[in-house]
Amino acid sequence: MTPSPHTFPIRVYYEDTDFSGVVYHASYLRFMERGRTEWLRSKGVDQGAVLASDAAERFGFAVRAMNVDFLKPARMDDLLTIETEILDLAGASLELAQRIKRGDELLIEANVRIACVVDGRPCRLPAFLRATLAA
Repeated sequence: MTPSPHTFPIRVYYEDTDFSGVVYHASYLRFMERGRTEWLRSKGVDQGAVLASDAAERFGFAVRAMNVDFLKPARMDDLLTIETEILDLAGASLELAQRIKRGDELLIEANVRIACVVDGRPCRLPAFLRATLAA
């Protein structure tokens, strides 16, 4: 739906690695979460403000499903780029493609299904959000 993916740079720190200096697998999930947050922010969606709004406008996101291919390891001090792009926009969810690269080298590929929720229950994507994400 978007002409090019949103990109977000991340540096790998010691805290992101295991004892051997290789990025611990769960760190990639945090990196991708930051990429999704910054993608939304670039679209004008401030998740903190939405969560703090009155009950009629409040909603959140929950990861419903994630398929991750760990292709190559990243290491301490690597500069990575998190790419995020929308694949599908459904009634109460969206599907994203995310990639983590070191330069042009692909390290991680993931498809992520995100559900829109209110009070822990699925809900339809708000109209303003659907319009924003479809643009």
